[in-house]
Amino acid sequence: MLTLYYAPDNASMVLRLALEEAALPYETILVDRAAGAQRSAAYLSLNPTGKIPTLITPEGPLAETAACLLWISDAHPATRLGPGPRDTKRGAFLRWLFFLSNSVHADLIRVFYPHRIVPKDAIAAHHEMMAAQLDGHLRVLDDAISTEPELFAPPSALALYLGPMLRWAALYPRDAERWLDLARYPAIRALILALEARPSVKAAIAAEGLGETPFSNPSPPTPPEGSAI
Repeated sequence: MLTLYYAPDNASMVLRLALEEAALPYETILVDRAAGAQRSAAYLSLNPTGKIPTLITPEGPLAETAACLLWISDAHPATRLGPGPRDTKRGAFLRWLFFLSNSVHADLIRVFYPHRIVPKDAIAAHHEMMAAQLDGHLRVLDDAISTEPELFAPPSALALYLGPMLRWAALYPRDAERWLDLARYPAIRALILALEARPSVKAAIAAEGLGETPFSNPSPPTPPEGSAI
């Protein structure tokens, strides 16, 4: 049995989707962000960065979304979340998995938490610059999906990672100017619509209160437990 430490509408959603796609038995433990549970001694003993998610596996606790996705894919190859180590598509898969992690996800965090990076009077300019940079990332991905659709198509871990990030880009931070327009990225939009039709997404919607179109036309979450922020 795997254990997923999660918070609603956080990066743990990516792993929930992967575990549902893989049909793996797992349990969830809420990390109550509103109460600061991610900074508790108990949680830090599992994940010293205090970030969400943490996945408890037979090999011990794992953190970092991309690392957990890769572990699930490699430990359970029948899940078809990604090419195996000897597959000719493995290199391309790893390239885009870490592009999602190191470029798209990392830059989204800079958008969500600008006060950690720039002075207050520079936040507006910072947001404009980061939005332009993320637009560039998504254009690169749109071209890649058009070129290698089978590599990205659900249940690929690449789609499972990208869908939630597009949701967050559309919703957060709540007081910032909206910049994401999926119509600019037709291949990404088609991918996301295909992802939304999958049972794994329906399970995440029910568990985290994500709304009927959580990635293509997201609304703020109404989770049955815990807080997204």
